[in-house]
Amino acid sequence: MDKSEKIRILQDMIKINTANGNEAELAKYIQHLLKIHDIDSQLISHGDNLDRANIVAEIGPKSSNKVLVLAGHLDTVDAGNLENWGRNPWSGELEDEIVYGRGAADMKSGLAGMVITLIELSKTQLTNRIRFIGTAGEELGAAGSKELTTQGYVHDVSAMIIGEPTGGDIVFAHSGSIDYTVHSQGKGAHSSMPKLGINAITNLVKFITAEEHAFDDAPESPLLGPLVHSVTVINGGNQVNSIPESAYLEGNIRPIPECNEADSIARLQAIITELNQQPDVNLSLTVNFSFTPVVNDQHSDFVQAIQTAHSMAFGSPAILKVIHGATDASEYIKDDHKFPMLVLGAGQWENAHSLNESVTLDNYFKVMETYRQVALNWQNN
Repeated sequence: MDKSEKIRILQDMIKINTANGNEAELAKYIQHLLKIHDIDSQLISHGDNLDRANIVAEIGPKSSNKVLVLAGHLDTVDAGNLENWGRNPWSGELEDEIVYGRGAADMKSGLAGMVITLIELSKTQLTNRIRFIGTAGEELGAAGSKELTTQGYVHDVSAMIIGEPTGGDIVFAHSGSIDYTVHSQGKGAHSSMPKLGINAITNLVKFITAEEHAFDDAPESPLLGPLVHSVTVINGGNQVNSIPESAYLEGNIRPIPECNEADSIARLQAIITELNQQPDVNLSLTVNFSFTPVVNDQHSDFVQAIQTAHSMAFGSPAILKVIHGATDASEYIKDDHKFPMLVLGAGQWENAHSLNESVTLDNYFKVMETYRQVALNWQNN
């Protein structure tokens, strides 16, 4: 496959708007592309919504019990206010060796590189299996990877690369992620007679004040550093001359192995339980989703194999990194079968979800070559 076609595939993927949904259209595009090259794939429905789907494809002999997975998510975050973009977010515009558009970095460049790697290696004699997985819904709870894990699609995996944007460097560990909601139930009244009501916002503020110090004594991770937490959304009241009868907030926690999801949620619940002992306070906690922290051995054979491939593609070893973002690995790690999961993709992490999101062609091609070299070396293991 020549370079112009590889660029076109990336542009085609960006042109399909998969912002928080519509993954089925991209999955069908990938399925059609693979079919042209005689590679069968499976579309796996994502719930009851026909606009959403996961996709799985595989090459190599079924008799092999060694399975390398190239994995990524099909969805992107929303583009936001289009007036703030300097170009159409779904144009895949190419300018000065840079491709622009929502998902250019996170992570359609990784997806394109993985699909192209599968296509090119399908023409060679393989001794071990290579599987491609594309998931729905990663940006809002990783429901696709959760479904595939439950259905056994990673139960035989030997090793996995997840194509999130790392600039080609290796992320061997990342935090988890918890999204939660706290509801405050009060009692409405006229604002001129506040004592006849219960101010739901005032009680919610009590939680915010306590939450600020909820993790002061939490242990730190030697790899990931301290747990990160924030209250990020607050909503309450209907009009200015009424005491609000209800309010809610949303928050996010980036748990670490030393203070994991269960520990973090327990700390929040302890605050609510204590506050609810006060008169007229009625708070409740809902955990919307919870991602598990992922830590790999940075000295493992798989890391070294990727380092060899990276050096062949980039001319130098990769930098080993940790991030506080979460990935589909947080669901795959819940499978009883354990295997290394490393994150490596094109584009910069800082560019993900940004205005005028982009990826350079140089990085795109070098990461794609890294995938190819890892997959080729996999045949000799």
